[in-house]
Amino acid sequence: MNIHEYQGKQLLKGYGLPVADGVAITSADEAEAAAASLPGPLYVVKSQIHAGGRGKGRFKELGADAKGGVRLAKSPAEAAANAREMLGNTLVTAQTGPQGKQVNRLYIEDGADIDRELYLSLLVDRETGRVAFVASTEGGMDIEAVAHDTPEKIVTLSIDPETGVTPTDVAALNSALKLDGAAAQDGEFIFPTLYRAFVEKDMSMLEINPLIVMTNGRIRVLDAKVSFDGNAMFRHPELEGLRDKTEEDAKEIEASEWDLAYVALDGNIGCMVNGAGLAMATMDIIKLYGAEPANFCDVGGGASKEKVAAAFKIITQDPAVKGILVNIFGGIMRCDIIAEGVVAAVKEVGLQVPLVVRLEGTNAELGKQILNQSGLNITAADDLDDAAQKIVKAVG
Repeated sequence: MNIHEYQGKQLLKGYGLPVADGVAITSADEAEAAAASLPGPLYVVKSQIHAGGRGKGRFKELGADAKGGVRLAKSPAEAAANAREMLGNTLVTAQTGPQGKQVNRLYIEDGADIDRELYLSLLVDRETGRVAFVASTEGGMDIEAVAHDTPEKIVTLSIDPETGVTPTDVAALNSALKLDGAAAQDGEFIFPTLYRAFVEKDMSMLEINPLIVMTNGRIRVLDAKVSFDGNAMFRHPELEGLRDKTEEDAKEIEASEWDLAYVALDGNIGCMVNGAGLAMATMDIIKLYGAEPANFCDVGGGASKEKVAAAFKIITQDPAVKGILVNIFGGIMRCDIIAEGVVAAVKEVGLQVPLVVRLEGTNAELGKQILNQSGLNITAADDLDDAAQKIVKAVG
């Protein structure tokens, strides 16, 4: 689950971390009073969407010469003018895709006198099975570009879960970020506290880009991108209210209600598969034959007929889907259950696009029989390679 920047900052502020004062608003009428309540004299007006690159983004409605999704204002009146221009318009960034995201809320924050911009994040390092810090002196930039062009400027530090962040770890992070004096002293509190917040709240990512050193030598969290592990949300009812469903894909929301693993993608071939590894292989082979998957959809090993039908309906709701590939290897999941779910869904929503089905494993022959006797226009496949070629050809 992702949350907005202002929500992440409020959470970190609760841990005593250095965060600027700010006010979240949803109406331009609130902007001038919100800015006036801050110390000033510089104000930052930030679009709140679940995507990075906001400062470099552009609003669709305002043309190529318009300012981006993060703007500086030198008075409350100027902050309000920016708010009127930003709210309700569509911000396109490198992470939103060309469709962009509508800006429904802004965060007006007190400005800062910046000396240096740094990069700091925490994530789960799957190579070590530990939480790791990723630190770089190249803050305020796309970390992917830094990793590609100057990888030596990125330092990764895994933390031993038995000890947490030790003084040795703090010294290593201070060295990686070239912090000294008051900033290094701040690091002694900031680094262990960020780690504690990450672990206690079951985060999957905490990115601060930039973490700044101000002209007074102190550190401040200038941005906060926070994601939580969805599998751990049952432990954190206090976080449920932070979820903004308007920032999520409607199909993904519906899929979560059926406990389906569904992620919308940019292609035109819908996929319904059982098992994450098989789903990845299915998407890979679609790409191998020159097409693009429209989604990742894993119905799981023990799906019911109703769950399969729900998955099929979610896939067909996507107007970009021009063909569907069902690829099932029946182990715990029986192929006849998959077939019954597909038939039920097609009868309910209709079949407007080509459908190719590959069934293998438990009750595969019975599943094929159910599909063949359904009277539906379904193309059977012998194996995954055959299935991929047939759906790509059918989509054209």
